[in-house]
Amino acid sequence: MNEEEDGPPNRELYALLHISPDASDDEIRKSYRQWAQIYHPDKIQAPHMKEAATENFRRICEAYEILSDENKRKIYDIYGMEGLNSGLELGTKLSKAEEIKEELEKLRKLREQQKTAEHFLPSGTILARMSLPHFLRGHGFMRGMAMTSSVQSQISKRNTLSIGGNVVVNGNSGGGGATLVFGHQLSPVSSIEFVGSTGLNSLLGVQTSHHLSQHLSATMGLALSLKDGSLNLSNMWTRRLSETASGNIELALGSDSSIAIGWDKKEEKSSASGQLKLGISSFEASANYTHRFSKKSHGHLEGKIGSHALVIEVGGGRKISKFSAVRMLYSIGIQGISWKFELHRGGQKLIVPILLSRYLDPVFATGAFLIPTSVYFLAKKFIVKPYILKREKQKALENMERTSAKVKEARAAADKAKLLLQNVANRKQRKQQEIGGLVITKALYGSVKALKKRDEPIESVDELASQFIDVALPLNFLVSDNGQLKLHEGVKKSGIMGFCDPCPGEPKQLYVEYTYGGNFYEVVVDDYAELLLPQETHRI
Repeated sequence: MNEEEDGPPNRELYALLHISPDASDDEIRKSYRQWAQIYHPDKIQAPHMKEAATENFRRICEAYEILSDENKRKIYDIYGMEGLNSGLELGTKLSKAEEIKEELEKLRKLREQQKTAEHFLPSGTILARMSLPHFLRGHGFMRGMAMTSSVQSQISKRNTLSIGGNVVVNGNSGGGGATLVFGHQLSPVSSIEFVGSTGLNSLLGVQTSHHLSQHLSATMGLALSLKDGSLNLSNMWTRRLSETASGNIELALGSDSSIAIGWDKKEEKSSASGQLKLGISSFEASANYTHRFSKKSHGHLEGKIGSHALVIEVGGGRKISKFSAVRMLYSIGIQGISWKFELHRGGQKLIVPILLSRYLDPVFATGAFLIPTSVYFLAKKFIVKPYILKREKQKALENMERTSAKVKEARAAADKAKLLLQNVANRKQRKQQEIGGLVITKALYGSVKALKKRDEPIESVDELASQFIDVALPLNFLVSDNGQLKLHEGVKKSGIMGFCDPCPGEPKQLYVEYTYGGNFYEVVVDDYAELLLPQETHRI
């Protein structure tokens, strides 16, 4: 994953002036004056350092020019330097962040108008149901198949058109259908859809959605069946309960009237949802939980009980590429024991459920769970993981070769910046040592993987050493007179004076060892995370 594309905004100018993204005009002005005094070329006596001082002074002036201008700062906060260089003309009419963002969106959409007009969003699912009992009785392995496919197109700024079809085959019988959906954005908070379907489920319908408030939305639908003439009405209310949770209630009136209450909760590493549905002659309760072990793998648990179902599913999945993921589930219930394999790529899905047995035999059920689980972990350890590590290493080497010239230039600029900070940094370090204050003894910034191996001998391993940079000196320079150091949240650390990005495109961290009051401390923080020293929790 490319960190530059997927991470927070760069905000290098804030790192350059060592200020928070929320800094006031006075704080920006004060920081600019402090850095200008350090890097002003007239204050540098050594001729060989004049050029470095001039370049850093230019960067500081450019940062101050942008961040001290209200409109330019708003554009930079939204779109970075690309927004400032996009050709947008600033004026007094662009006084609000929303207005600036709207103008930038217009400019961007103008450049991509033709591409957007021709942009289609395809999606589809193939379901292939298989049965081991049927195969053992000589009736074939395939029980049935279903295919659905749709294409959605943005035909104008407010209108979308979706065309879809489906085919279902069960044994010697089957059928199909086609669906047409036209969507229109009535306003920023409301929309309407017109639906027409023929074939297996012929109907005409309309559905409208409206955001009633920041936390409440409502959806109402009306459908007329062309087969039996029945009229079905649905109404769903959704309310945001917290930052991570929401609840909904749905009422359906018609041939299959029911009421359903549901909730869902999504957090950084887990998600859960549940629903209770009561019909005229049926009921159903379901719940599921997903835990993300990493950015690439997750575990899943799901249960369902009702008038026609009693089943538990357990399994997991893994992302195998940027657009593809696989998942396997083990299912046991009143309908038997089965496996389910899924392949997801973009908007396409391949789902293969395999019925293993219609009987709930304990020995068979245990084996059906343990065998694929054991095969998965063995394959992961001896085949998949070695292959992934080899591929990641190859990609890292290719990235290093591609960016070597850029990194070499950035390292040279960082070394020159550190030379200009050296005298002040050393003086601050000596003062802190005398009073038992904050002293940075070791600091490394770079690749997460390289920092995990920081205690290994690196003198003879150029590949590992090239993945991080020594930043103890610039951090000692940033220590305040009262013995504190703060790096602001949301600001990429490679923009700090004396820092650079030693491994573009790779996730990075900062490792710091320091002393305070005669005690030893260490801490590791992510690239965009806040760092505040000293902290008792860092004590070794």
